[in-house]
Amino acid sequence: MLKRILLALVAGVVLSLAFEPVAAPIVLPFAVAGFFLSVRGLRARQGWWVGLVFGVSFYYVHIWWMHVVALPAWLALAGIEAFFYGVLGAVVAVLGARRWWPLWVTAAWVAVEVLRSGWPFSGMPWGRLAFATVDTPVAASLPYVGMVGVTALLALAGALLAWLVVAQGRERRFALGAVAALVAVLAVPALASYTPDEVGSTTVAVVQGDVPGPGNDILYDPDGVTENHVRATVDLADDVRAGDVPAPDFVVWPENSTASDPFNRQVIGDGIREAVAAVDVPVLVGAIVDGDPGHVLNQGIVWDPVTGAGERYTKQNPVPWGEYIPFRKYLDYNIGDLSSIGRDMLRGTREEPLTVAGVRIADAICFDVAYDGGIQAQLARGAELMVVQTSNASFMGSDQIDQQFAITRLRAIETGRWLTVASTNGLSGIVAPDGTVVATADPRTTAVLVEEVGLVDDVPPGIRVGPWVARLCIAATLAGLVLAMLTYRRRRTLPRPVEPGPDGPRLQETKQE
Repeated sequence: MLKRILLALVAGVVLSLAFEPVAAPIVLPFAVAGFFLSVRGLRARQGWWVGLVFGVSFYYVHIWWMHVVALPAWLALAGIEAFFYGVLGAVVAVLGARRWWPLWVTAAWVAVEVLRSGWPFSGMPWGRLAFATVDTPVAASLPYVGMVGVTALLALAGALLAWLVVAQGRERRFALGAVAALVAVLAVPALASYTPDEVGSTTVAVVQGDVPGPGNDILYDPDGVTENHVRATVDLADDVRAGDVPAPDFVVWPENSTASDPFNRQVIGDGIREAVAAVDVPVLVGAIVDGDPGHVLNQGIVWDPVTGAGERYTKQNPVPWGEYIPFRKYLDYNIGDLSSIGRDMLRGTREEPLTVAGVRIADAICFDVAYDGGIQAQLARGAELMVVQTSNASFMGSDQIDQQFAITRLRAIETGRWLTVASTNGLSGIVAPDGTVVATADPRTTAVLVEEVGLVDDVPPGIRVGPWVARLCIAATLAGLVLAMLTYRRRRTLPRPVEPGPDGPRLQETKQE
């Protein structure tokens, strides 16, 4: 057990190196193989403890950046996610004893990853295997099988490598052939990349206004944040009139470009109206809007120069212990950094794209970009362009910014869409459907990016295939566990071999040890 625990510990840390800031994806299948090897052959209870060690070593390293928000938030969130790897260890210990076990444990990895990415408290997708594939040939598979499908392929790669280690004789040749076949499968999309047909184009201006003061606290000078974005947009209008930049069809402001309700604070509303009137095109404003008492909404609001505030998208996945406090009414969280979260953020449910200047847009606010459901729903309903509104100011100087930008680039590849990112002070950028960063703004600066981007109405296969891969893996995992329980029950009541006795042969039943 000590050797297995050490292997799980090392494998978890190595897996974290596949992601930013190290971004060495080559280690990923070997780390996953190390996890499978550390757990296979154990009982479920032992697998739980070994899996938990793996989860702790991986997740506490991977989201170390969360401590800049609040140390208790990092401890709580990483602890919950590590728990899921303990569950995975127990499940893999059971399914690893079955025939064709690499397929069973692959399904288990995907099932648990899908579960923890959506539950509890809306889950936490950070650390999905697919999120480590930016700038690799594997990313080319995203439009065909989606994020979940790519995770399945990578988990299978780890399982086959583990099989190659434990297999002997003829079985090892089969394992080697399976590894070669998987490499060939992954090579096909890389050689025949998905290229969507564009149905038109639009010119977008992305505004990064910067955050006053230390730059890592929106609330240091919230009115100053809004003023920065107003001034940058007014300056953009002046540049357009001077002929220095092309006129945009619409403008995108980031999340938290107004940290107070523009409908309740006249100075904020007046600033937005000034900027919109100056540029004379719709502005997608990122605003914190008051909800019912004790709650707020994080919204993208389409602000038209003629009709004013119109359609809205509300952030669907607020961060637990970062933007809301679970079980607040039962527990006292008035301690440390958590005391600053005075109101809980409510979740949005919109599935229809926003219409801005005649363009149907799939919006994602900050962490929403890491979740599949909202993006898939908006694309299925005709979104032609993706927009990410994010703040990230709280994470200045941490690895979160690079990790999120990598996820954002992968979303562009998966959806086959141009994607614009507006951040308060970094990283803002414009990404092509192949993941290429066409334009970007330096962190901690005021900048405006103006680019013509293509519009796409085709829905890549992966958007539809991904959810079915998730369902299949969940069903296979449950079926494997049921079969394992039935097999265990049969073995507990198997008759012993016939043994001669003084009164003749007799059968005895025994419990399986």
